[in-house]
Amino acid sequence: MTEATNKRRVLSGMRPTGKLHLGHLVGALDNWVKLQDQYDCFYFIADWHALTTDYADTSRVKQNTLEMAYDWLAAGLDPERSVIFTQSHVPQHAELFLLLSMITPLGWLERVPTYKEQRDNIKDKDLGMYGFLGYPVLQAADIVIYRASYVPVGEDQVPHLEITREITRRFNSFYGDIFPEPQPLLTPMAKLPGTDGRKMSKSYGNAILLSEPEADIRQKLKTMVTDPARVRRTDPGNPQVCPVYSLHKIYSPAEKIKEVEVGCTTAGIGCIQCKGWVADNLITQIKPLQERRAKYEQNPRQVWDMLEAGSERARKIAEQTMADVRQSMNFSREFEAPSKTANAE
Repeated sequence: MTEATNKRRVLSGMRPTGKLHLGHLVGALDNWVKLQDQYDCFYFIADWHALTTDYADTSRVKQNTLEMAYDWLAAGLDPERSVIFTQSHVPQHAELFLLLSMITPLGWLERVPTYKEQRDNIKDKDLGMYGFLGYPVLQAADIVIYRASYVPVGEDQVPHLEITREITRRFNSFYGDIFPEPQPLLTPMAKLPGTDGRKMSKSYGNAILLSEPEADIRQKLKTMVTDPARVRRTDPGNPQVCPVYSLHKIYSPAEKIKEVEVGCTTAGIGCIQCKGWVADNLITQIKPLQERRAKYEQNPRQVWDMLEAGSERARKIAEQTMADVRQSMNFSREFEAPSKTANAE
């Protein structure tokens, strides 16, 4: 627990890939903001994790860190209610990563689903690196160094947390019960479709950024795919298979959603009109966020200093954990007189 709180601790982080998109907001940030009222929250920018795939060019790491921080703060993360920090500014993460890597079997890492998936899907980068194979160990260190009780995940992400739990159990079996096993905090995580109907992702080129100008949002939504069976304006559509309708369910009021359902299934409205409605509602909802972001963007040093203050708080807690880890593994920095038994041997 952090200072003056007895709340259970939650930890989560994101790799700094630059400006965030709507999928980040509805899939994670909205939930993180709500958790601040119930838990002792630690949120970190995982800049070392960015090296697992983007190790050859680190020129934008600091800028991407700031861009992500602007979006986090604009979405409602509060440094007064959460510890918000930069992973690489807490060197204890690296020390624990090293120690955990000494006890983690290679077979555990090779069977991680995302390891296989990304090796198969990312063909333009050489991912045959120790850092890429070992990223789940760094992830485990990120979590257990704060003795986090929970990690917020969707149901499909629970297997990704299991290797952290396995590493925790293995460490505790060797050196004593230093770490609690982190539990998944199952949370609703909406999957937002991108403009091409696939999951929204900058790597797919189908994302709408949180900081996107209004004209660009409207232009992107005009090109968004709809019900493929609705070829002509007079054809009735099926909202349940239409990605635009998925956006309505998130951003439009109930009466507008009903109007879309009726209008689409009866061909009473066309897709252009439907997209215009969702654009209006989406822009109205994210405008306050964009206004807050603009203020942070004008004060990058203030945001950097906020991250530094959070990193200092994180370092203190991480160092307390590492003192226990070193002691349990007989690597403490205190002098211990040699025992007579050891001298005899």
